[in-house]
Amino acid sequence: MALQNETHLRFYLHDTLSGPNPTAIQVAQAALTKTTSTLFGDVMVIDDPLTVGPDINSKLVGRAQGLYSSSGKDAVGLLMAMSLVFLDDKYNGSSIVVLGRNDAFSPVREMPVVGGSGVFRLASGYVQLKTYSFNMTTGDAVVEYNLFVAEK
Repeated sequence: MALQNETHLRFYLHDTLSGPNPTAIQVAQAALTKTTSTLFGDVMVIDDPLTVGPDINSKLVGRAQGLYSSSGKDAVGLLMAMSLVFLDDKYNGSSIVVLGRNDAFSPVREMPVVGGSGVFRLASGYVQLKTYSFNMTTGDAVVEYNLFVAEK
């Protein structure tokens, strides 16, 4: 199949564990999770807002819905499975599916795009992640996403 279109989108994911309206909640943990430095065995479900800028009050363009699990026993690593569901403009109702390992403390991480829906049907590509901010006390994070996708 020939590529018809290549798209680059940049947005910010807000993963909020604290406060009265968290967007990430713990749904499971192993008996040893709290004894490990990596939180090995922790499972979180997310419905994180995606915005055009790093400020939570900037324009909402979508939501990241799915889960992540602390899958590294000796080093921090998250297994992420999520749909990036877009709510804005020509991408409204379309989604991108991302599945892969997030080496959360690396300056730049990359995860594969494994599919999509709507205008992103049969999409392939990757997303690069950079942590914009991380609160060590609350676990709240803002992460810059640079999405590169080829639609077939």
